[in-house]
Amino acid sequence: MQSITQSHQRCQTKKIKVGDIAVGGDSPISVQTMTKTDGHDIDATVAQIHEVATVGCDIVRLAIVDSEAAKALAEIRSQVSTPLIADIHFDYKLALLAIESGVDGLRINPGNIGGRENVEQVVSAASERSIPIRIGVNGGSLEKDIEEKYGPGSAEALVESALRHVRILEDLNYHNIKISVKATDVYRTLDAYRLLSKKTDYPLHLGLTEAGTLIPGIIRSSVAMGILLNEGIGDTIRISLTDTPVNEVKVGLELLRCLGLREPGPTVISCPTCGRVQVNVMKIATEVEGRLEKYYQKHPASARPVVAVMGCMVNGPGEAKEADIAIAGGDGKFALYVRGEFKETVLQEYAVDALLKRVSEWKSNE
Repeated sequence: MQSITQSHQRCQTKKIKVGDIAVGGDSPISVQTMTKTDGHDIDATVAQIHEVATVGCDIVRLAIVDSEAAKALAEIRSQVSTPLIADIHFDYKLALLAIESGVDGLRINPGNIGGRENVEQVVSAASERSIPIRIGVNGGSLEKDIEEKYGPGSAEALVESALRHVRILEDLNYHNIKISVKATDVYRTLDAYRLLSKKTDYPLHLGLTEAGTLIPGIIRSSVAMGILLNEGIGDTIRISLTDTPVNEVKVGLELLRCLGLREPGPTVISCPTCGRVQVNVMKIATEVEGRLEKYYQKHPASARPVVAVMGCMVNGPGEAKEADIAIAGGDGKFALYVRGEFKETVLQEYAVDALLKRVSEWKSNE
């Protein structure tokens, strides 16, 4: 397959650490999500963090709404290995409690957690444990004077607000910072991050806030972040969906893979189906993707052939020849091809196992 290259070199930013994950500089672009459980429910939150970790999530953020949720972080931290970020608004004491609980990063806006003394306490505690702080600005969190100057939610307003918060931390000699400037539409998001990348070398967290439900959210986020990443802008990403954290992570990883910014995962080609289909292509292709993802996590050095799942015996065999390993469906059964050569016919219920066996035996140089 043809290699993928960015149209622009990656913007050089400072490198920071969130737990054991490096963000910025020449480190891989990381994928984040946010838990959607009740922060007081330790078991449910731990289970969700484990779930997203199994599909490749690098960093998880949790909304800390009160002191009980901040204290629960200690038990959550003890049960998971994924780096955790506490999302704090308005109450600096919650940031202090989260730090005591062993969190790996903070998301705050220094300007909304009280006076300088409060900010100094948070910065002092974060500095002692080398905990980075993300300045997270979106259209709903802008200061009144900035909105009056630039207009509500404009790219210029987002950037000026973010840099105002950054200066608060810099005045305290704190530079372990990353920044986000999220808008709710593609063009303002592009404008804001392009402008911000010219004004700072802190690592940037990319996102399009309140992107929407699954399909609109995927499209809007992928368009905005795909453009920025291809321009070399961005060091860590979150796909914000009104959907599950697992889907946020899957979309984020696939976006990075499409741009050649992460190691490839399974490459599964599947037909869109039509009235000729007599097998459940959607179910089988989804199962193939899921099982291959788990296989490559356990065997990261394994060869990664292109796999195809085709739905009929009319176009399927011909199209299957474009893949390294393929199955083409008929009436409750599949024909299996390797390098375009027919190998065997298997019943539908055994098709995925047969395909996975061929993947595990694949030698790319044969």
